Amino acid sequence: MKKPPTGSLTLTRNAYRENQQRADQLESQMKALLEAHYPHLLEVYGVKTITASQLAVTAGGNPQRIHNEAAFASLCGAAPIPASSGKTNRHRLNRGGDRRGNSALHRIALVRMRHDPTTRAYVERRLGENKTKKEIIRCLKRAIAREVYKILTRPHEAETTVPDGAELCALRKTRNATLSDAARALGTWPARISDIEKHHRPLPDIANRYRPFAVERGGVSSQGARALIG
Repeated sequence: MKKPPTGSLTLTRNAYRENQQRADQLESQMKALLEAHYPHLLEVYGVKTITASQLAVTAGGNPQRIHNEAAFASLCGAAPIPASSGKTNRHRLNRGGDRRGNSALHRIALVRMRHDPTTRAYVERRLGENKTKKEIIRCLKRAIAREVYKILTRPHEAETTVPDGAELCALRKTRNATLSDAARALGTWPARISDIEKHHRPLPDIANRYRPFAVERGGVSSQGARALIG
């Protein structure tokens, strides 16, 4: 087998570098646009610039035309399709919708299944319920579509003040409450409470509901909590 001419290798290498630089420039431009129009989309766990851009493109220039999160899930091909038979209640993957948007949701789901403790615990629980991996991914994609829809249609809503995680942690401890106690009261997972307290993820909806729980009968004011952590 003949070796390619040295000149050809040089041209190929230079072309690769130029294309990589161009790709990096385009990604930077996309990130700037996302930060301007959907400032909180990149904060979603597992979402990066490319997947965020694709979801924004799928939603279109006027996401408000999508009347609810179920419609957005259907647009992305993430809405469940009933496939029950007899006493077996099942749903199957939707092969319709925008396949690129569906692919973006799929990549986010895979990232969470590998790295997010909450998602991994969910997967284990669902496997214990005899759900298949495909069914679990379908459920995850549906949940992610719901999460993304809220950001795409209300991009600046999450800019409200989020309680400080360390302060919430101090308030919780004054109640002698565990992470599990807080999670149970708020209907979420302990890992999410930990994420809020450690500033891993803002999760404003949960954080704002967390404050009333933390201060209820806690005997310590917010100022007192700040003194405890200061």
